Amino acid sequence: MHAGRWKTWTRRLAFALAGFILLTALAAWLLLCASLAQLDGERRAPALVAPVTVARDAAGVPLIRGNNRFDLAYATGFVHAQERYFQMDLLRRTAAGELAALFGPRALPLDRARRLHRFRARAVRVLASMPPQDRLFIDRYVAGVNAGVDALGARPFEYLLTGSAPLPWRAEDSLLAVWAMFIDLQGNQAPRELARGWLRARSDAAQLAFLLPTASRWDAPLDNAVAPPDAPVPATAPEWWGTAPTRPASLALRERTELVGSNNYAIAGSRSTTGAAIVADDMHLGLQLPNIWYRLALAYPDGQGRERRLVGVTLPGAPPLVIAGSNGKVAWGFTNSYGDYLDLVEVRFDRARPGEVRTPRGWERPAEYVETIEVKGAAAERLVVRETAFGPLRAAGGATYALHWVAHDPGALNLNHLRLEEADTVEAALAIAAVDGIPAQNFVAGDSAGNIGWTIAGRLPLRASVASAADASFPLQSGAPTPPWDGLLAPEQYPRVLNPPDGQLSTANSRQLLGLAGKLVGDGGFDLGARSSQLRDRLRALGARTDEAGAFAVALDDRALFIAGWRARALAVLDPAALQRHPRRAAFRHLLETSWSGRADTASVGYRLARDFMWALHDLCFDGVDAQLAALDPKATMALANPRWPAVVARLLDEQPPGWLPPGQRNWRDVQLAAVDRVIAELEHTGIPLEQATWGARNTAAIVHPIALAMPALGTWLGVPPDQLAGDAHMPRVAGPKFGQSERMTVSPGREEAGLYNMPGGQSGHPLSPYFRHGHDEWVRARALPLLPGPARHTLTLTP
Repeated sequence: MHAGRWKTWTRRLAFALAGFILLTALAAWLLLCASLAQLDGERRAPALVAPVTVARDAAGVPLIRGNNRFDLAYATGFVHAQERYFQMDLLRRTAAGELAALFGPRALPLDRARRLHRFRARAVRVLASMPPQDRLFIDRYVAGVNAGVDALGARPFEYLLTGSAPLPWRAEDSLLAVWAMFIDLQGNQAPRELARGWLRARSDAAQLAFLLPTASRWDAPLDNAVAPPDAPVPATAPEWWGTAPTRPASLALRERTELVGSNNYAIAGSRSTTGAAIVADDMHLGLQLPNIWYRLALAYPDGQGRERRLVGVTLPGAPPLVIAGSNGKVAWGFTNSYGDYLDLVEVRFDRARPGEVRTPRGWERPAEYVETIEVKGAAAERLVVRETAFGPLRAAGGATYALHWVAHDPGALNLNHLRLEEADTVEAALAIAAVDGIPAQNFVAGDSAGNIGWTIAGRLPLRASVASAADASFPLQSGAPTPPWDGLLAPEQYPRVLNPPDGQLSTANSRQLLGLAGKLVGDGGFDLGARSSQLRDRLRALGARTDEAGAFAVALDDRALFIAGWRARALAVLDPAALQRHPRRAAFRHLLETSWSGRADTASVGYRLARDFMWALHDLCFDGVDAQLAALDPKATMALANPRWPAVVARLLDEQPPGWLPPGQRNWRDVQLAAVDRVIAELEHTGIPLEQATWGARNTAAIVHPIALAMPALGTWLGVPPDQLAGDAHMPRVAGPKFGQSERMTVSPGREEAGLYNMPGGQSGHPLSPYFRHGHDEWVRARALPLLPGPARHTLTLTP
């Protein structure tokens, strides 16, 4: 009897425990569901002048229709906050240096680096001087954001998981989101200058000219200028060239990647099937869930009572502008310009002048600001920032520099981008671009009349002379005769190209201009140019007439034209003598020959081996110096100092100068065989049979929500499938595990119904939303979707 009662109570306890677990799971599920965006119904919004409708299609893409642009700003803020608030929060915290308050001490190193710029204080000053209508526009967006968060049934799920609460959105936060893009797009310029300064100090003029070429044979400049001749290879290498690599061969290749990209291009009406221009844009960025962009369409009456319709992408958190898209008359898109927008200005100290520093303008006493960094779970940290007239002070490599960055200039941020919504012609759009308050970008536009044009959008530094522009890619040494930039370039001085004779324009992060006008932009790390020339030539191959589908396909070009040259080098060195008694080398050569399609396709072993062969040569030449550069800044590398390093290595292999042989190598044939052996050793170390080392196995999507980085167990729930991705660097279809085409957009102004679009991930940042990954598979498979929202499936009405 006693045993029976015990079994009964055991069963009851088990049922009770199971019930408790189910109820807990149900409660958690209901709580998560409560933080989903409201899709239907009606909601009061006293800040509105007139009702606004938010009609979402099957993919969650909204058409937001209202009576005026300010009401649409409010509604956009409401939608952004409901779908993407945590993403917005990360953007403002990234720029302001406030991540440790959310993630604890592990975020302190990043916060310390960001606080140096004091962007939150700068945002307050910019807002104070902003035109009243622009400030009202931001304020309406802010009101919509806070209303959107408050309308959720529960905190966004990320705050539930991290045990924190979302802070209200403020006007300065929207400017911080823009500065976060400055950091993302221009944040490598300081370590680049440090690396180049280190090389200058340890190389003579001839060696430096060879190691840091200003152009390459792959460049495709818009002004069609001819690249200057290559500097000769000096007889001897710098002393540092002989530095032995510090990493084992089995670890070096695994870390090598190239995170640069973006394509935009325009085809004139003279070459389109309709007579209107075609504009295509695919901005390449780090990828995560949710995607950085939020797609939408806006509709409101223009000044003549007609409906104005805009379609494109917005940046949640930033002022609610259509970043890239079409207004029905003009379409536009961006790529990062990689101009030179930051100078490291060396300052000096003198014990006889305590508290002062010497800058190019003489002695001054830096202002001191105390920044308090809140830290979750720990005491707050106090950081003192010293700032000169040239910018905040930073120490590196035994020297102290002022960071003289365009992003610090009060004129760097504004809302002039909003004026693009009303531009009727390409010429009007180019004029607006020259006063746009964004990180400086290649701006390509086309209009419904068939005109196309290029310029730089965003503020450019005003340099004193062509000579100062040439010297600006190195740190400015104390006492140097060349002054740093001073002020901003006048809009009428901006370089531009309008209606070129061949009816096409394209940019891909490489040097845009080789003539004197290019000095206005400077070189802040231009890409090699192989992708740019392949893009240009692919556009030419479209012929006399094309349409949106033909233009869209150009961004999917994954032909391995650049890597083919390195494959040819590997095949040439793997001759019968090199293969004798080396069966793995023989297998390497066999795969180069047989598993090669001429593309960066996922099934190709040959592509991966040829690519890794190139990078192994890089490591044999530069791995030792990279270890020394890392002491200056973790990001400082030879590849950052000179993205044209493949051209340098190729010339060494072609000319075979004995004075430049890497340590331990007898001749350049041995160098190339050592690179082959290095690739084989790497793959053997990872346990991958050579025959199974496909490009797809290496290039597998690893796109996740930021929360999954802190909680890896949630990676499956908060990530995308591990799809193998075609494409790579140095070709239009740039693709990496966590980097690539953040959107693909092709549109002809006035023909938005025929516009095409893709993006990784979906519209929502909530994993329970049907829009969390909606459209992602189409991005992977490159199946274009309509740019405009489809028929409404859900409609939310916001009423005054």
